[in-house]
Amino acid sequence: MNIALLGYGKMGKTIEQIAIKRGHNIVLAVDKDDKDYDITKADVAIDFSIPDVAFNNISNCLNNNVPVISGTTGWLDKYNDAVNLCKEKSGAFIYASNYSLGVNIFFELNKTLAKMMSALKQYNVTMEEIHHTQKLDAPSGTAISLADGIISEHDGFDNWKLDESGVNTIPITAKRIENVPGTHTVNYESEVDTISIEHVAHNRQGFALGAVIAAEWIVNKTGIFTMNDVLNIG
Repeated sequence: MNIALLGYGKMGKTIEQIAIKRGHNIVLAVDKDDKDYDITKADVAIDFSIPDVAFNNISNCLNNNVPVISGTTGWLDKYNDAVNLCKEKSGAFIYASNYSLGVNIFFELNKTLAKMMSALKQYNVTMEEIHHTQKLDAPSGTAISLADGIISEHDGFDNWKLDESGVNTIPITAKRIENVPGTHTVNYESEVDTISIEHVAHNRQGFALGAVIAAEWIVNKTGIFTMNDVLNIG
């Protein structure tokens, strides 16, 4: 399979290593300042760029009938535009806030726990995410997905806020610490106990592997998909 890497930072280079080990070819590696590139020589594109260029990268793929996997966060104000373009062009598109197989299992565990806790009004929810200092957005896309998962299953919460609590609000604390790939913790606290679930990434390998698996899966498909489709969970 011929893969285009849209974004060639640390994540892009890790994806490259894993893709080559799995027998694929990297035919294009686009850095953040590259404006003109030929996406048509790729069978599939994997976008781990930056928020300012992600939508343009995705649009270029869809306009040229190249399936695209995006893991860039911080651009989701244009997500519906990407979905509409994908439908218009009969393309194939996956966005995920996190491609780690373990995190996607964690997403489902989080929703299951939220559903169980919905009837137990004595528990308050707090969340914390920790990432490396190069991460541009806060809270992380993964933290937002976790908060949205709780809101979908727990009738006591209808929004989240960064570093701020309130009625029906899930407070999210975001920390930036050197060389931390990603840690996400969800806490349910009452006067008598605390229940916590946590996912700790040890390196970027898990994110990269999941992205390559998603790229392998989406080739020759049409539509808008999620990692639940790839992994057949949820």
